[in-house]
Amino acid sequence: MGNEIDIHAPGVEMRKSLCYFCHANCGVLAYVKDGEVIKIEGDPNYSNQGGLCCRGNSALLHLNHPARINHALKRVGKKGEGKWEKIPYDQAIAEVAERLNQIKEESGAEAVATAGGTTRTDDWARRRFMNQFGSPNGFHNALLCWIPTFMAETCVAGWSPFETDLGQAKVVMLWGMNPGASSLGAMRGYTDLQKNGMKIIVVDPRYSETASKADLWLPLRPGSDSALALAMLRTIIYEGLYDFAFVRDWCQDFEELREHVRDYTPEWAAPLTWLTPDQIRTAARMYAGNKPGCIQWGCTWDQLGTASTTTSLTLALMRAICGNLDVPGGDGMPGPALNFLTDEEMEANECLPEEQKAKQIGSDKFKLTSWPGYTLISDNAKRTWGKTLPAEWFCEAHGPSVFKAIITGDPYQIRGLIVNATNPVNSYGDAKMTLEALKKVEFLVTVEYWMTPTALLSDYVFPAAGALERPTIVTHYGATDSFLGGKRAIQPLYDRHTDMTFWRKLGLACGQDPDMWPWETEEEAYYHILKPLGLAISCYNDFVDNYRMYYPPLHQNKYVANGGFWTPSGKVECNSSILRELGYAGMPTYMGCSENEIDDPEVAEKYPIALTTGGGFMPYHHSEHFQMPSIRYLYPDPYYTLNPELAEKLGIAEGDWCWIETRRGRIKMRANVSPEIHPNVVYCPRGWWFPERDGSADLDNPFGCLESNTNVLTSVDDWDCDPMGGSWANRGLLCRVYKCTELDHDYKPADAQWSIPGDSAEPGVTVMPSDQHLAREKVPFEAPEMEPAPEGYYRVWQNGQLYQAGTHFRLDESGWLVNPRTKGYHDAYTGWRYDPALELLVDDENGKYYDMAREEVTFVAGVRCYPGQDAPYEIPEQLTWNREAGYAQLGDKPYVYDPASGWLLDPETGAYHEAYYGWLYDEATGQLVADDGTRYTMEYSPVEAEEAQAASAADEEEGA
Repeated sequence: MGNEIDIHAPGVEMRKSLCYFCHANCGVLAYVKDGEVIKIEGDPNYSNQGGLCCRGNSALLHLNHPARINHALKRVGKKGEGKWEKIPYDQAIAEVAERLNQIKEESGAEAVATAGGTTRTDDWARRRFMNQFGSPNGFHNALLCWIPTFMAETCVAGWSPFETDLGQAKVVMLWGMNPGASSLGAMRGYTDLQKNGMKIIVVDPRYSETASKADLWLPLRPGSDSALALAMLRTIIYEGLYDFAFVRDWCQDFEELREHVRDYTPEWAAPLTWLTPDQIRTAARMYAGNKPGCIQWGCTWDQLGTASTTTSLTLALMRAICGNLDVPGGDGMPGPALNFLTDEEMEANECLPEEQKAKQIGSDKFKLTSWPGYTLISDNAKRTWGKTLPAEWFCEAHGPSVFKAIITGDPYQIRGLIVNATNPVNSYGDAKMTLEALKKVEFLVTVEYWMTPTALLSDYVFPAAGALERPTIVTHYGATDSFLGGKRAIQPLYDRHTDMTFWRKLGLACGQDPDMWPWETEEEAYYHILKPLGLAISCYNDFVDNYRMYYPPLHQNKYVANGGFWTPSGKVECNSSILRELGYAGMPTYMGCSENEIDDPEVAEKYPIALTTGGGFMPYHHSEHFQMPSIRYLYPDPYYTLNPELAEKLGIAEGDWCWIETRRGRIKMRANVSPEIHPNVVYCPRGWWFPERDGSADLDNPFGCLESNTNVLTSVDDWDCDPMGGSWANRGLLCRVYKCTELDHDYKPADAQWSIPGDSAEPGVTVMPSDQHLAREKVPFEAPEMEPAPEGYYRVWQNGQLYQAGTHFRLDESGWLVNPRTKGYHDAYTGWRYDPALELLVDDENGKYYDMAREEVTFVAGVRCYPGQDAPYEIPEQLTWNREAGYAQLGDKPYVYDPASGWLLDPETGAYHEAYYGWLYDEATGQLVADDGTRYTMEYSPVEAEEAQAASAADEEEGA
């Protein structure tokens, strides 16, 4: 028992931290002694209820792993050779800043881009740096994970309804998600609710852990989600299963939608989805017939390529017409945080000039998730919520297009790339092309834990602080009104630093204004974010110790109190006006996934099997944790899944190494033969690489990053991307599978050959990116002619209302501006807020007050003064009116009479004095104190006499 650790020993301190290894951010209790973490365990008072998965339990292994990068590294050999010089962190920052400034001077700030990963970094700090630097070219894998869905749903109803109220729900659809394998504790919650009567519908090509517990499982063809969704929507409408009252009162253009979906019958969808019409109708009836209900988001919708946003749009309308938006038991629409600072307020987006926004790569094609779409949606959010969603995540350069620009110089040359919290060759589509971009980019900087393929090819590598070395705040992409927090267990070891420290130091070294980086630590920045809440805290760590999480009171049916939804029209828009203004169809119009046997019969002839990729798998998260022997032991080799029928047909046995091939290339994986999947489908998990290999030995395949990487198989050609949001195709592709042989077993140089387009028979660039077409061309749009707006205002064509430029306050018919956040009134000329209690205008910037003629109003001791005027109120006869000062006073005493309370107030101390003699009121005793110190009751009786009377009365009572 010598390895037991006594957490109660002297000197051991428990610190509330958070796990950092997936989006769940489970609560962790870290026990620290002498600056060293000696033990961790799950926090029983957190959402994970004390549990931690194998990833969370590996935090100490991660903290002290010998393969961690601990010092700043500067390349001294050839690119990818693996020769490094350890240099001081600040020296590396200075050298990188000098190079970035040189690129900016020579080619413009837009020639520098940044690639990000999951939401486990301070992304607002990255955007804050980029906005001040002047580049619009930041991007994440966000286009494959919720962001296109959020934007499409916001176009329909004014915010994404992503918070499910499962406790009161009667049905939940789990579409493209498998909490039984991926979310610690979540599956128990679902099954407990199911025991209490909630129905569970699972949409998944695989008979997953979650599907096995479902009331209804829909094993659709991978990538056919849009057909299924449209057929369900059509069934709900034409069978009269929708909420008639909600549609009548709150939906716009419903009849137009009804006609639009007329032909999307279950019979039409059946051959596309491989489901029967009865299965589709049953699903539609189960969802619509068990009100209220929820549709739980899963990232499948965002990974369909051409059909992604169509699916999101359709499901958003399903929620709406069934009356499941923002109601108890339905899908919540939290809106932005109104009482603490949002990520957007930390991003300094005002620093990025409009001419730079216009240079954002991909924004000319994929408008919904770049500056054109973000601007329309953000301005609308400011008009309706009073705040908006962050630009980071929701306003992206198109990542694959940035990689293409590095290679081709089209539309212009990207010369510098900073990679933070991502391993692009594993996580972006068309991995071979992505790797070529990483090899070719002129200046590459990576912030990392490990020596990844990207880090290997870098000019500088910065060591990243991990979960236990940094505080964490979880704001769910900055898109909700709640947050959770954790402290750092210890200060970063070695020369590791947090992400915010990296961006702050780099910004200052680049010459950015120090006033724009006032926080030296995350704790300072997080306290700044939380301070508006007014909690009883003096620092961020106080919040974690005493609160840990913040959830505002649950406000539902907000659209009723608000007088409408948060769209330009104020209604749920069945024919989205924002999408139409961007040049897209406002209603969901069917489009098949990027490859399928019906639209592409010639491709299907050579590649007859449907492929689904991109799914995560325990114990890994994306491409993380492969270095951990204890975790690697649980899943040592890459396995794909195929049905026994298909395995027998192809002569494949359990464990065989096989090639999976699409038009873009092939990868090797071992066979997992299982009946969980359709006989004509194979499933490949994402993220595989081999960090145990010598990365420099083969720079065409460093660390084996292409050999078993599903993103070799996926497509980022423009015609395979969603024409609205730009997400690329991970699901529903066509492939063939064959067993490796003795003569065809090893990965060959030809397997690493890249091309643009990805399926070109010729290597290299055969079609320039700007010459690639979209799957669906833009729809011409002209807003209706309207009366010109007065100077300083703009008019919204959807509702005809005038709004003040800059503030986005609505000009009311009364002539006042209305603040959407507070519902308060502001003066249309000055912007000053109207205080109804005082009937005055307030300039919140300087705290001054003004009357309705906009003349400044003075206050003394909080009492309004009327200098140069007669008394506007009746004053007691013992007081005199000081006409010059504009207030009543008692003789020559320096007190101000308050007509509201009847007391005199001392301007120096704020103390109260009675208005006849001017005696001080003692709040502690409730007595009056004369100038000579004599005390009196409020009835002016001396306190001594009062006490004598009380004593006499007590004596008489005792004698009786």
